Amino acid sequence: MSQGHHPPATVPISLGAIKASCGACSMHQLCLPMGLDDADIDRLDQIIGRRRRLGRDERLYAMGEPFRSLYAVRLGHFKTYQVNAAGEQQITGFQMAGELLGMDAISGDRHHCDAVALEDSEVCEVPFPRLEELFGQVPALLRHFHRIMSQEITREQNVMLLLGNMRAEQRFAVFLVNLSVRYAARGYSPNAFGLRMSREDIGNYLGLTIESVSRLLSRFKKQGWIEVDRREVRLLEPAKLKAIAAGTEQCSPMR
Repeated sequence: MSQGHHPPATVPISLGAIKASCGACSMHQLCLPMGLDDADIDRLDQIIGRRRRLGRDERLYAMGEPFRSLYAVRLGHFKTYQVNAAGEQQITGFQMAGELLGMDAISGDRHHCDAVALEDSEVCEVPFPRLEELFGQVPALLRHFHRIMSQEITREQNVMLLLGNMRAEQRFAVFLVNLSVRYAARGYSPNAFGLRMSREDIGNYLGLTIESVSRLLSRFKKQGWIEVDRREVRLLEPAKLKAIAAGTEQCSPMR
């Protein structure tokens, strides 16, 4: 990447503030505290080091950097990507509030991708050595972490299927349905949401050109399946989109 790497701004906060944000956070059913009692949440609170605020396009960590912490997305959206030897970027995922960043680095102690904020965002930093110690004291936390890792593996497998075997319209339907499910899990509307990523980023992730993404948006809109207003999308026929995503219905090829 040609742009310089500037360390993200950090906002140290008191233990009391961390406890309030962790125990009462709207994302607590998706993040590490899921299923923990008050005493266990208190233990988790004590290992969280700081919050980090990042502006749009600011890097949280870079490929090759030593692994020290996981990052729970508290606010905002991120993208993760790798850069090959030719300098080409391949986006590997989009992350939103309630999800963990950095798990790719656990096995090799170095990050395998870059993580960049798509908008002004905030993460809670969780030092991994201290989290590992806590796993031994709180088995429910370890079980939940294993579930998160399993979900991440499944997501990566789905991306491989997405890029390998699916037609363009199926890839795009899967993308929209996936966002719908994830927003619903966070208490937001499953059928009306903003696309925080650019069309270029969507195309990169799905293995499509930006022109193909624009044509798919126009095509789905013309079919009456979605409404589009700049980056705001409304799913008008979610059942139809799910059927296309599942491969039980097909569209005629794009011209």
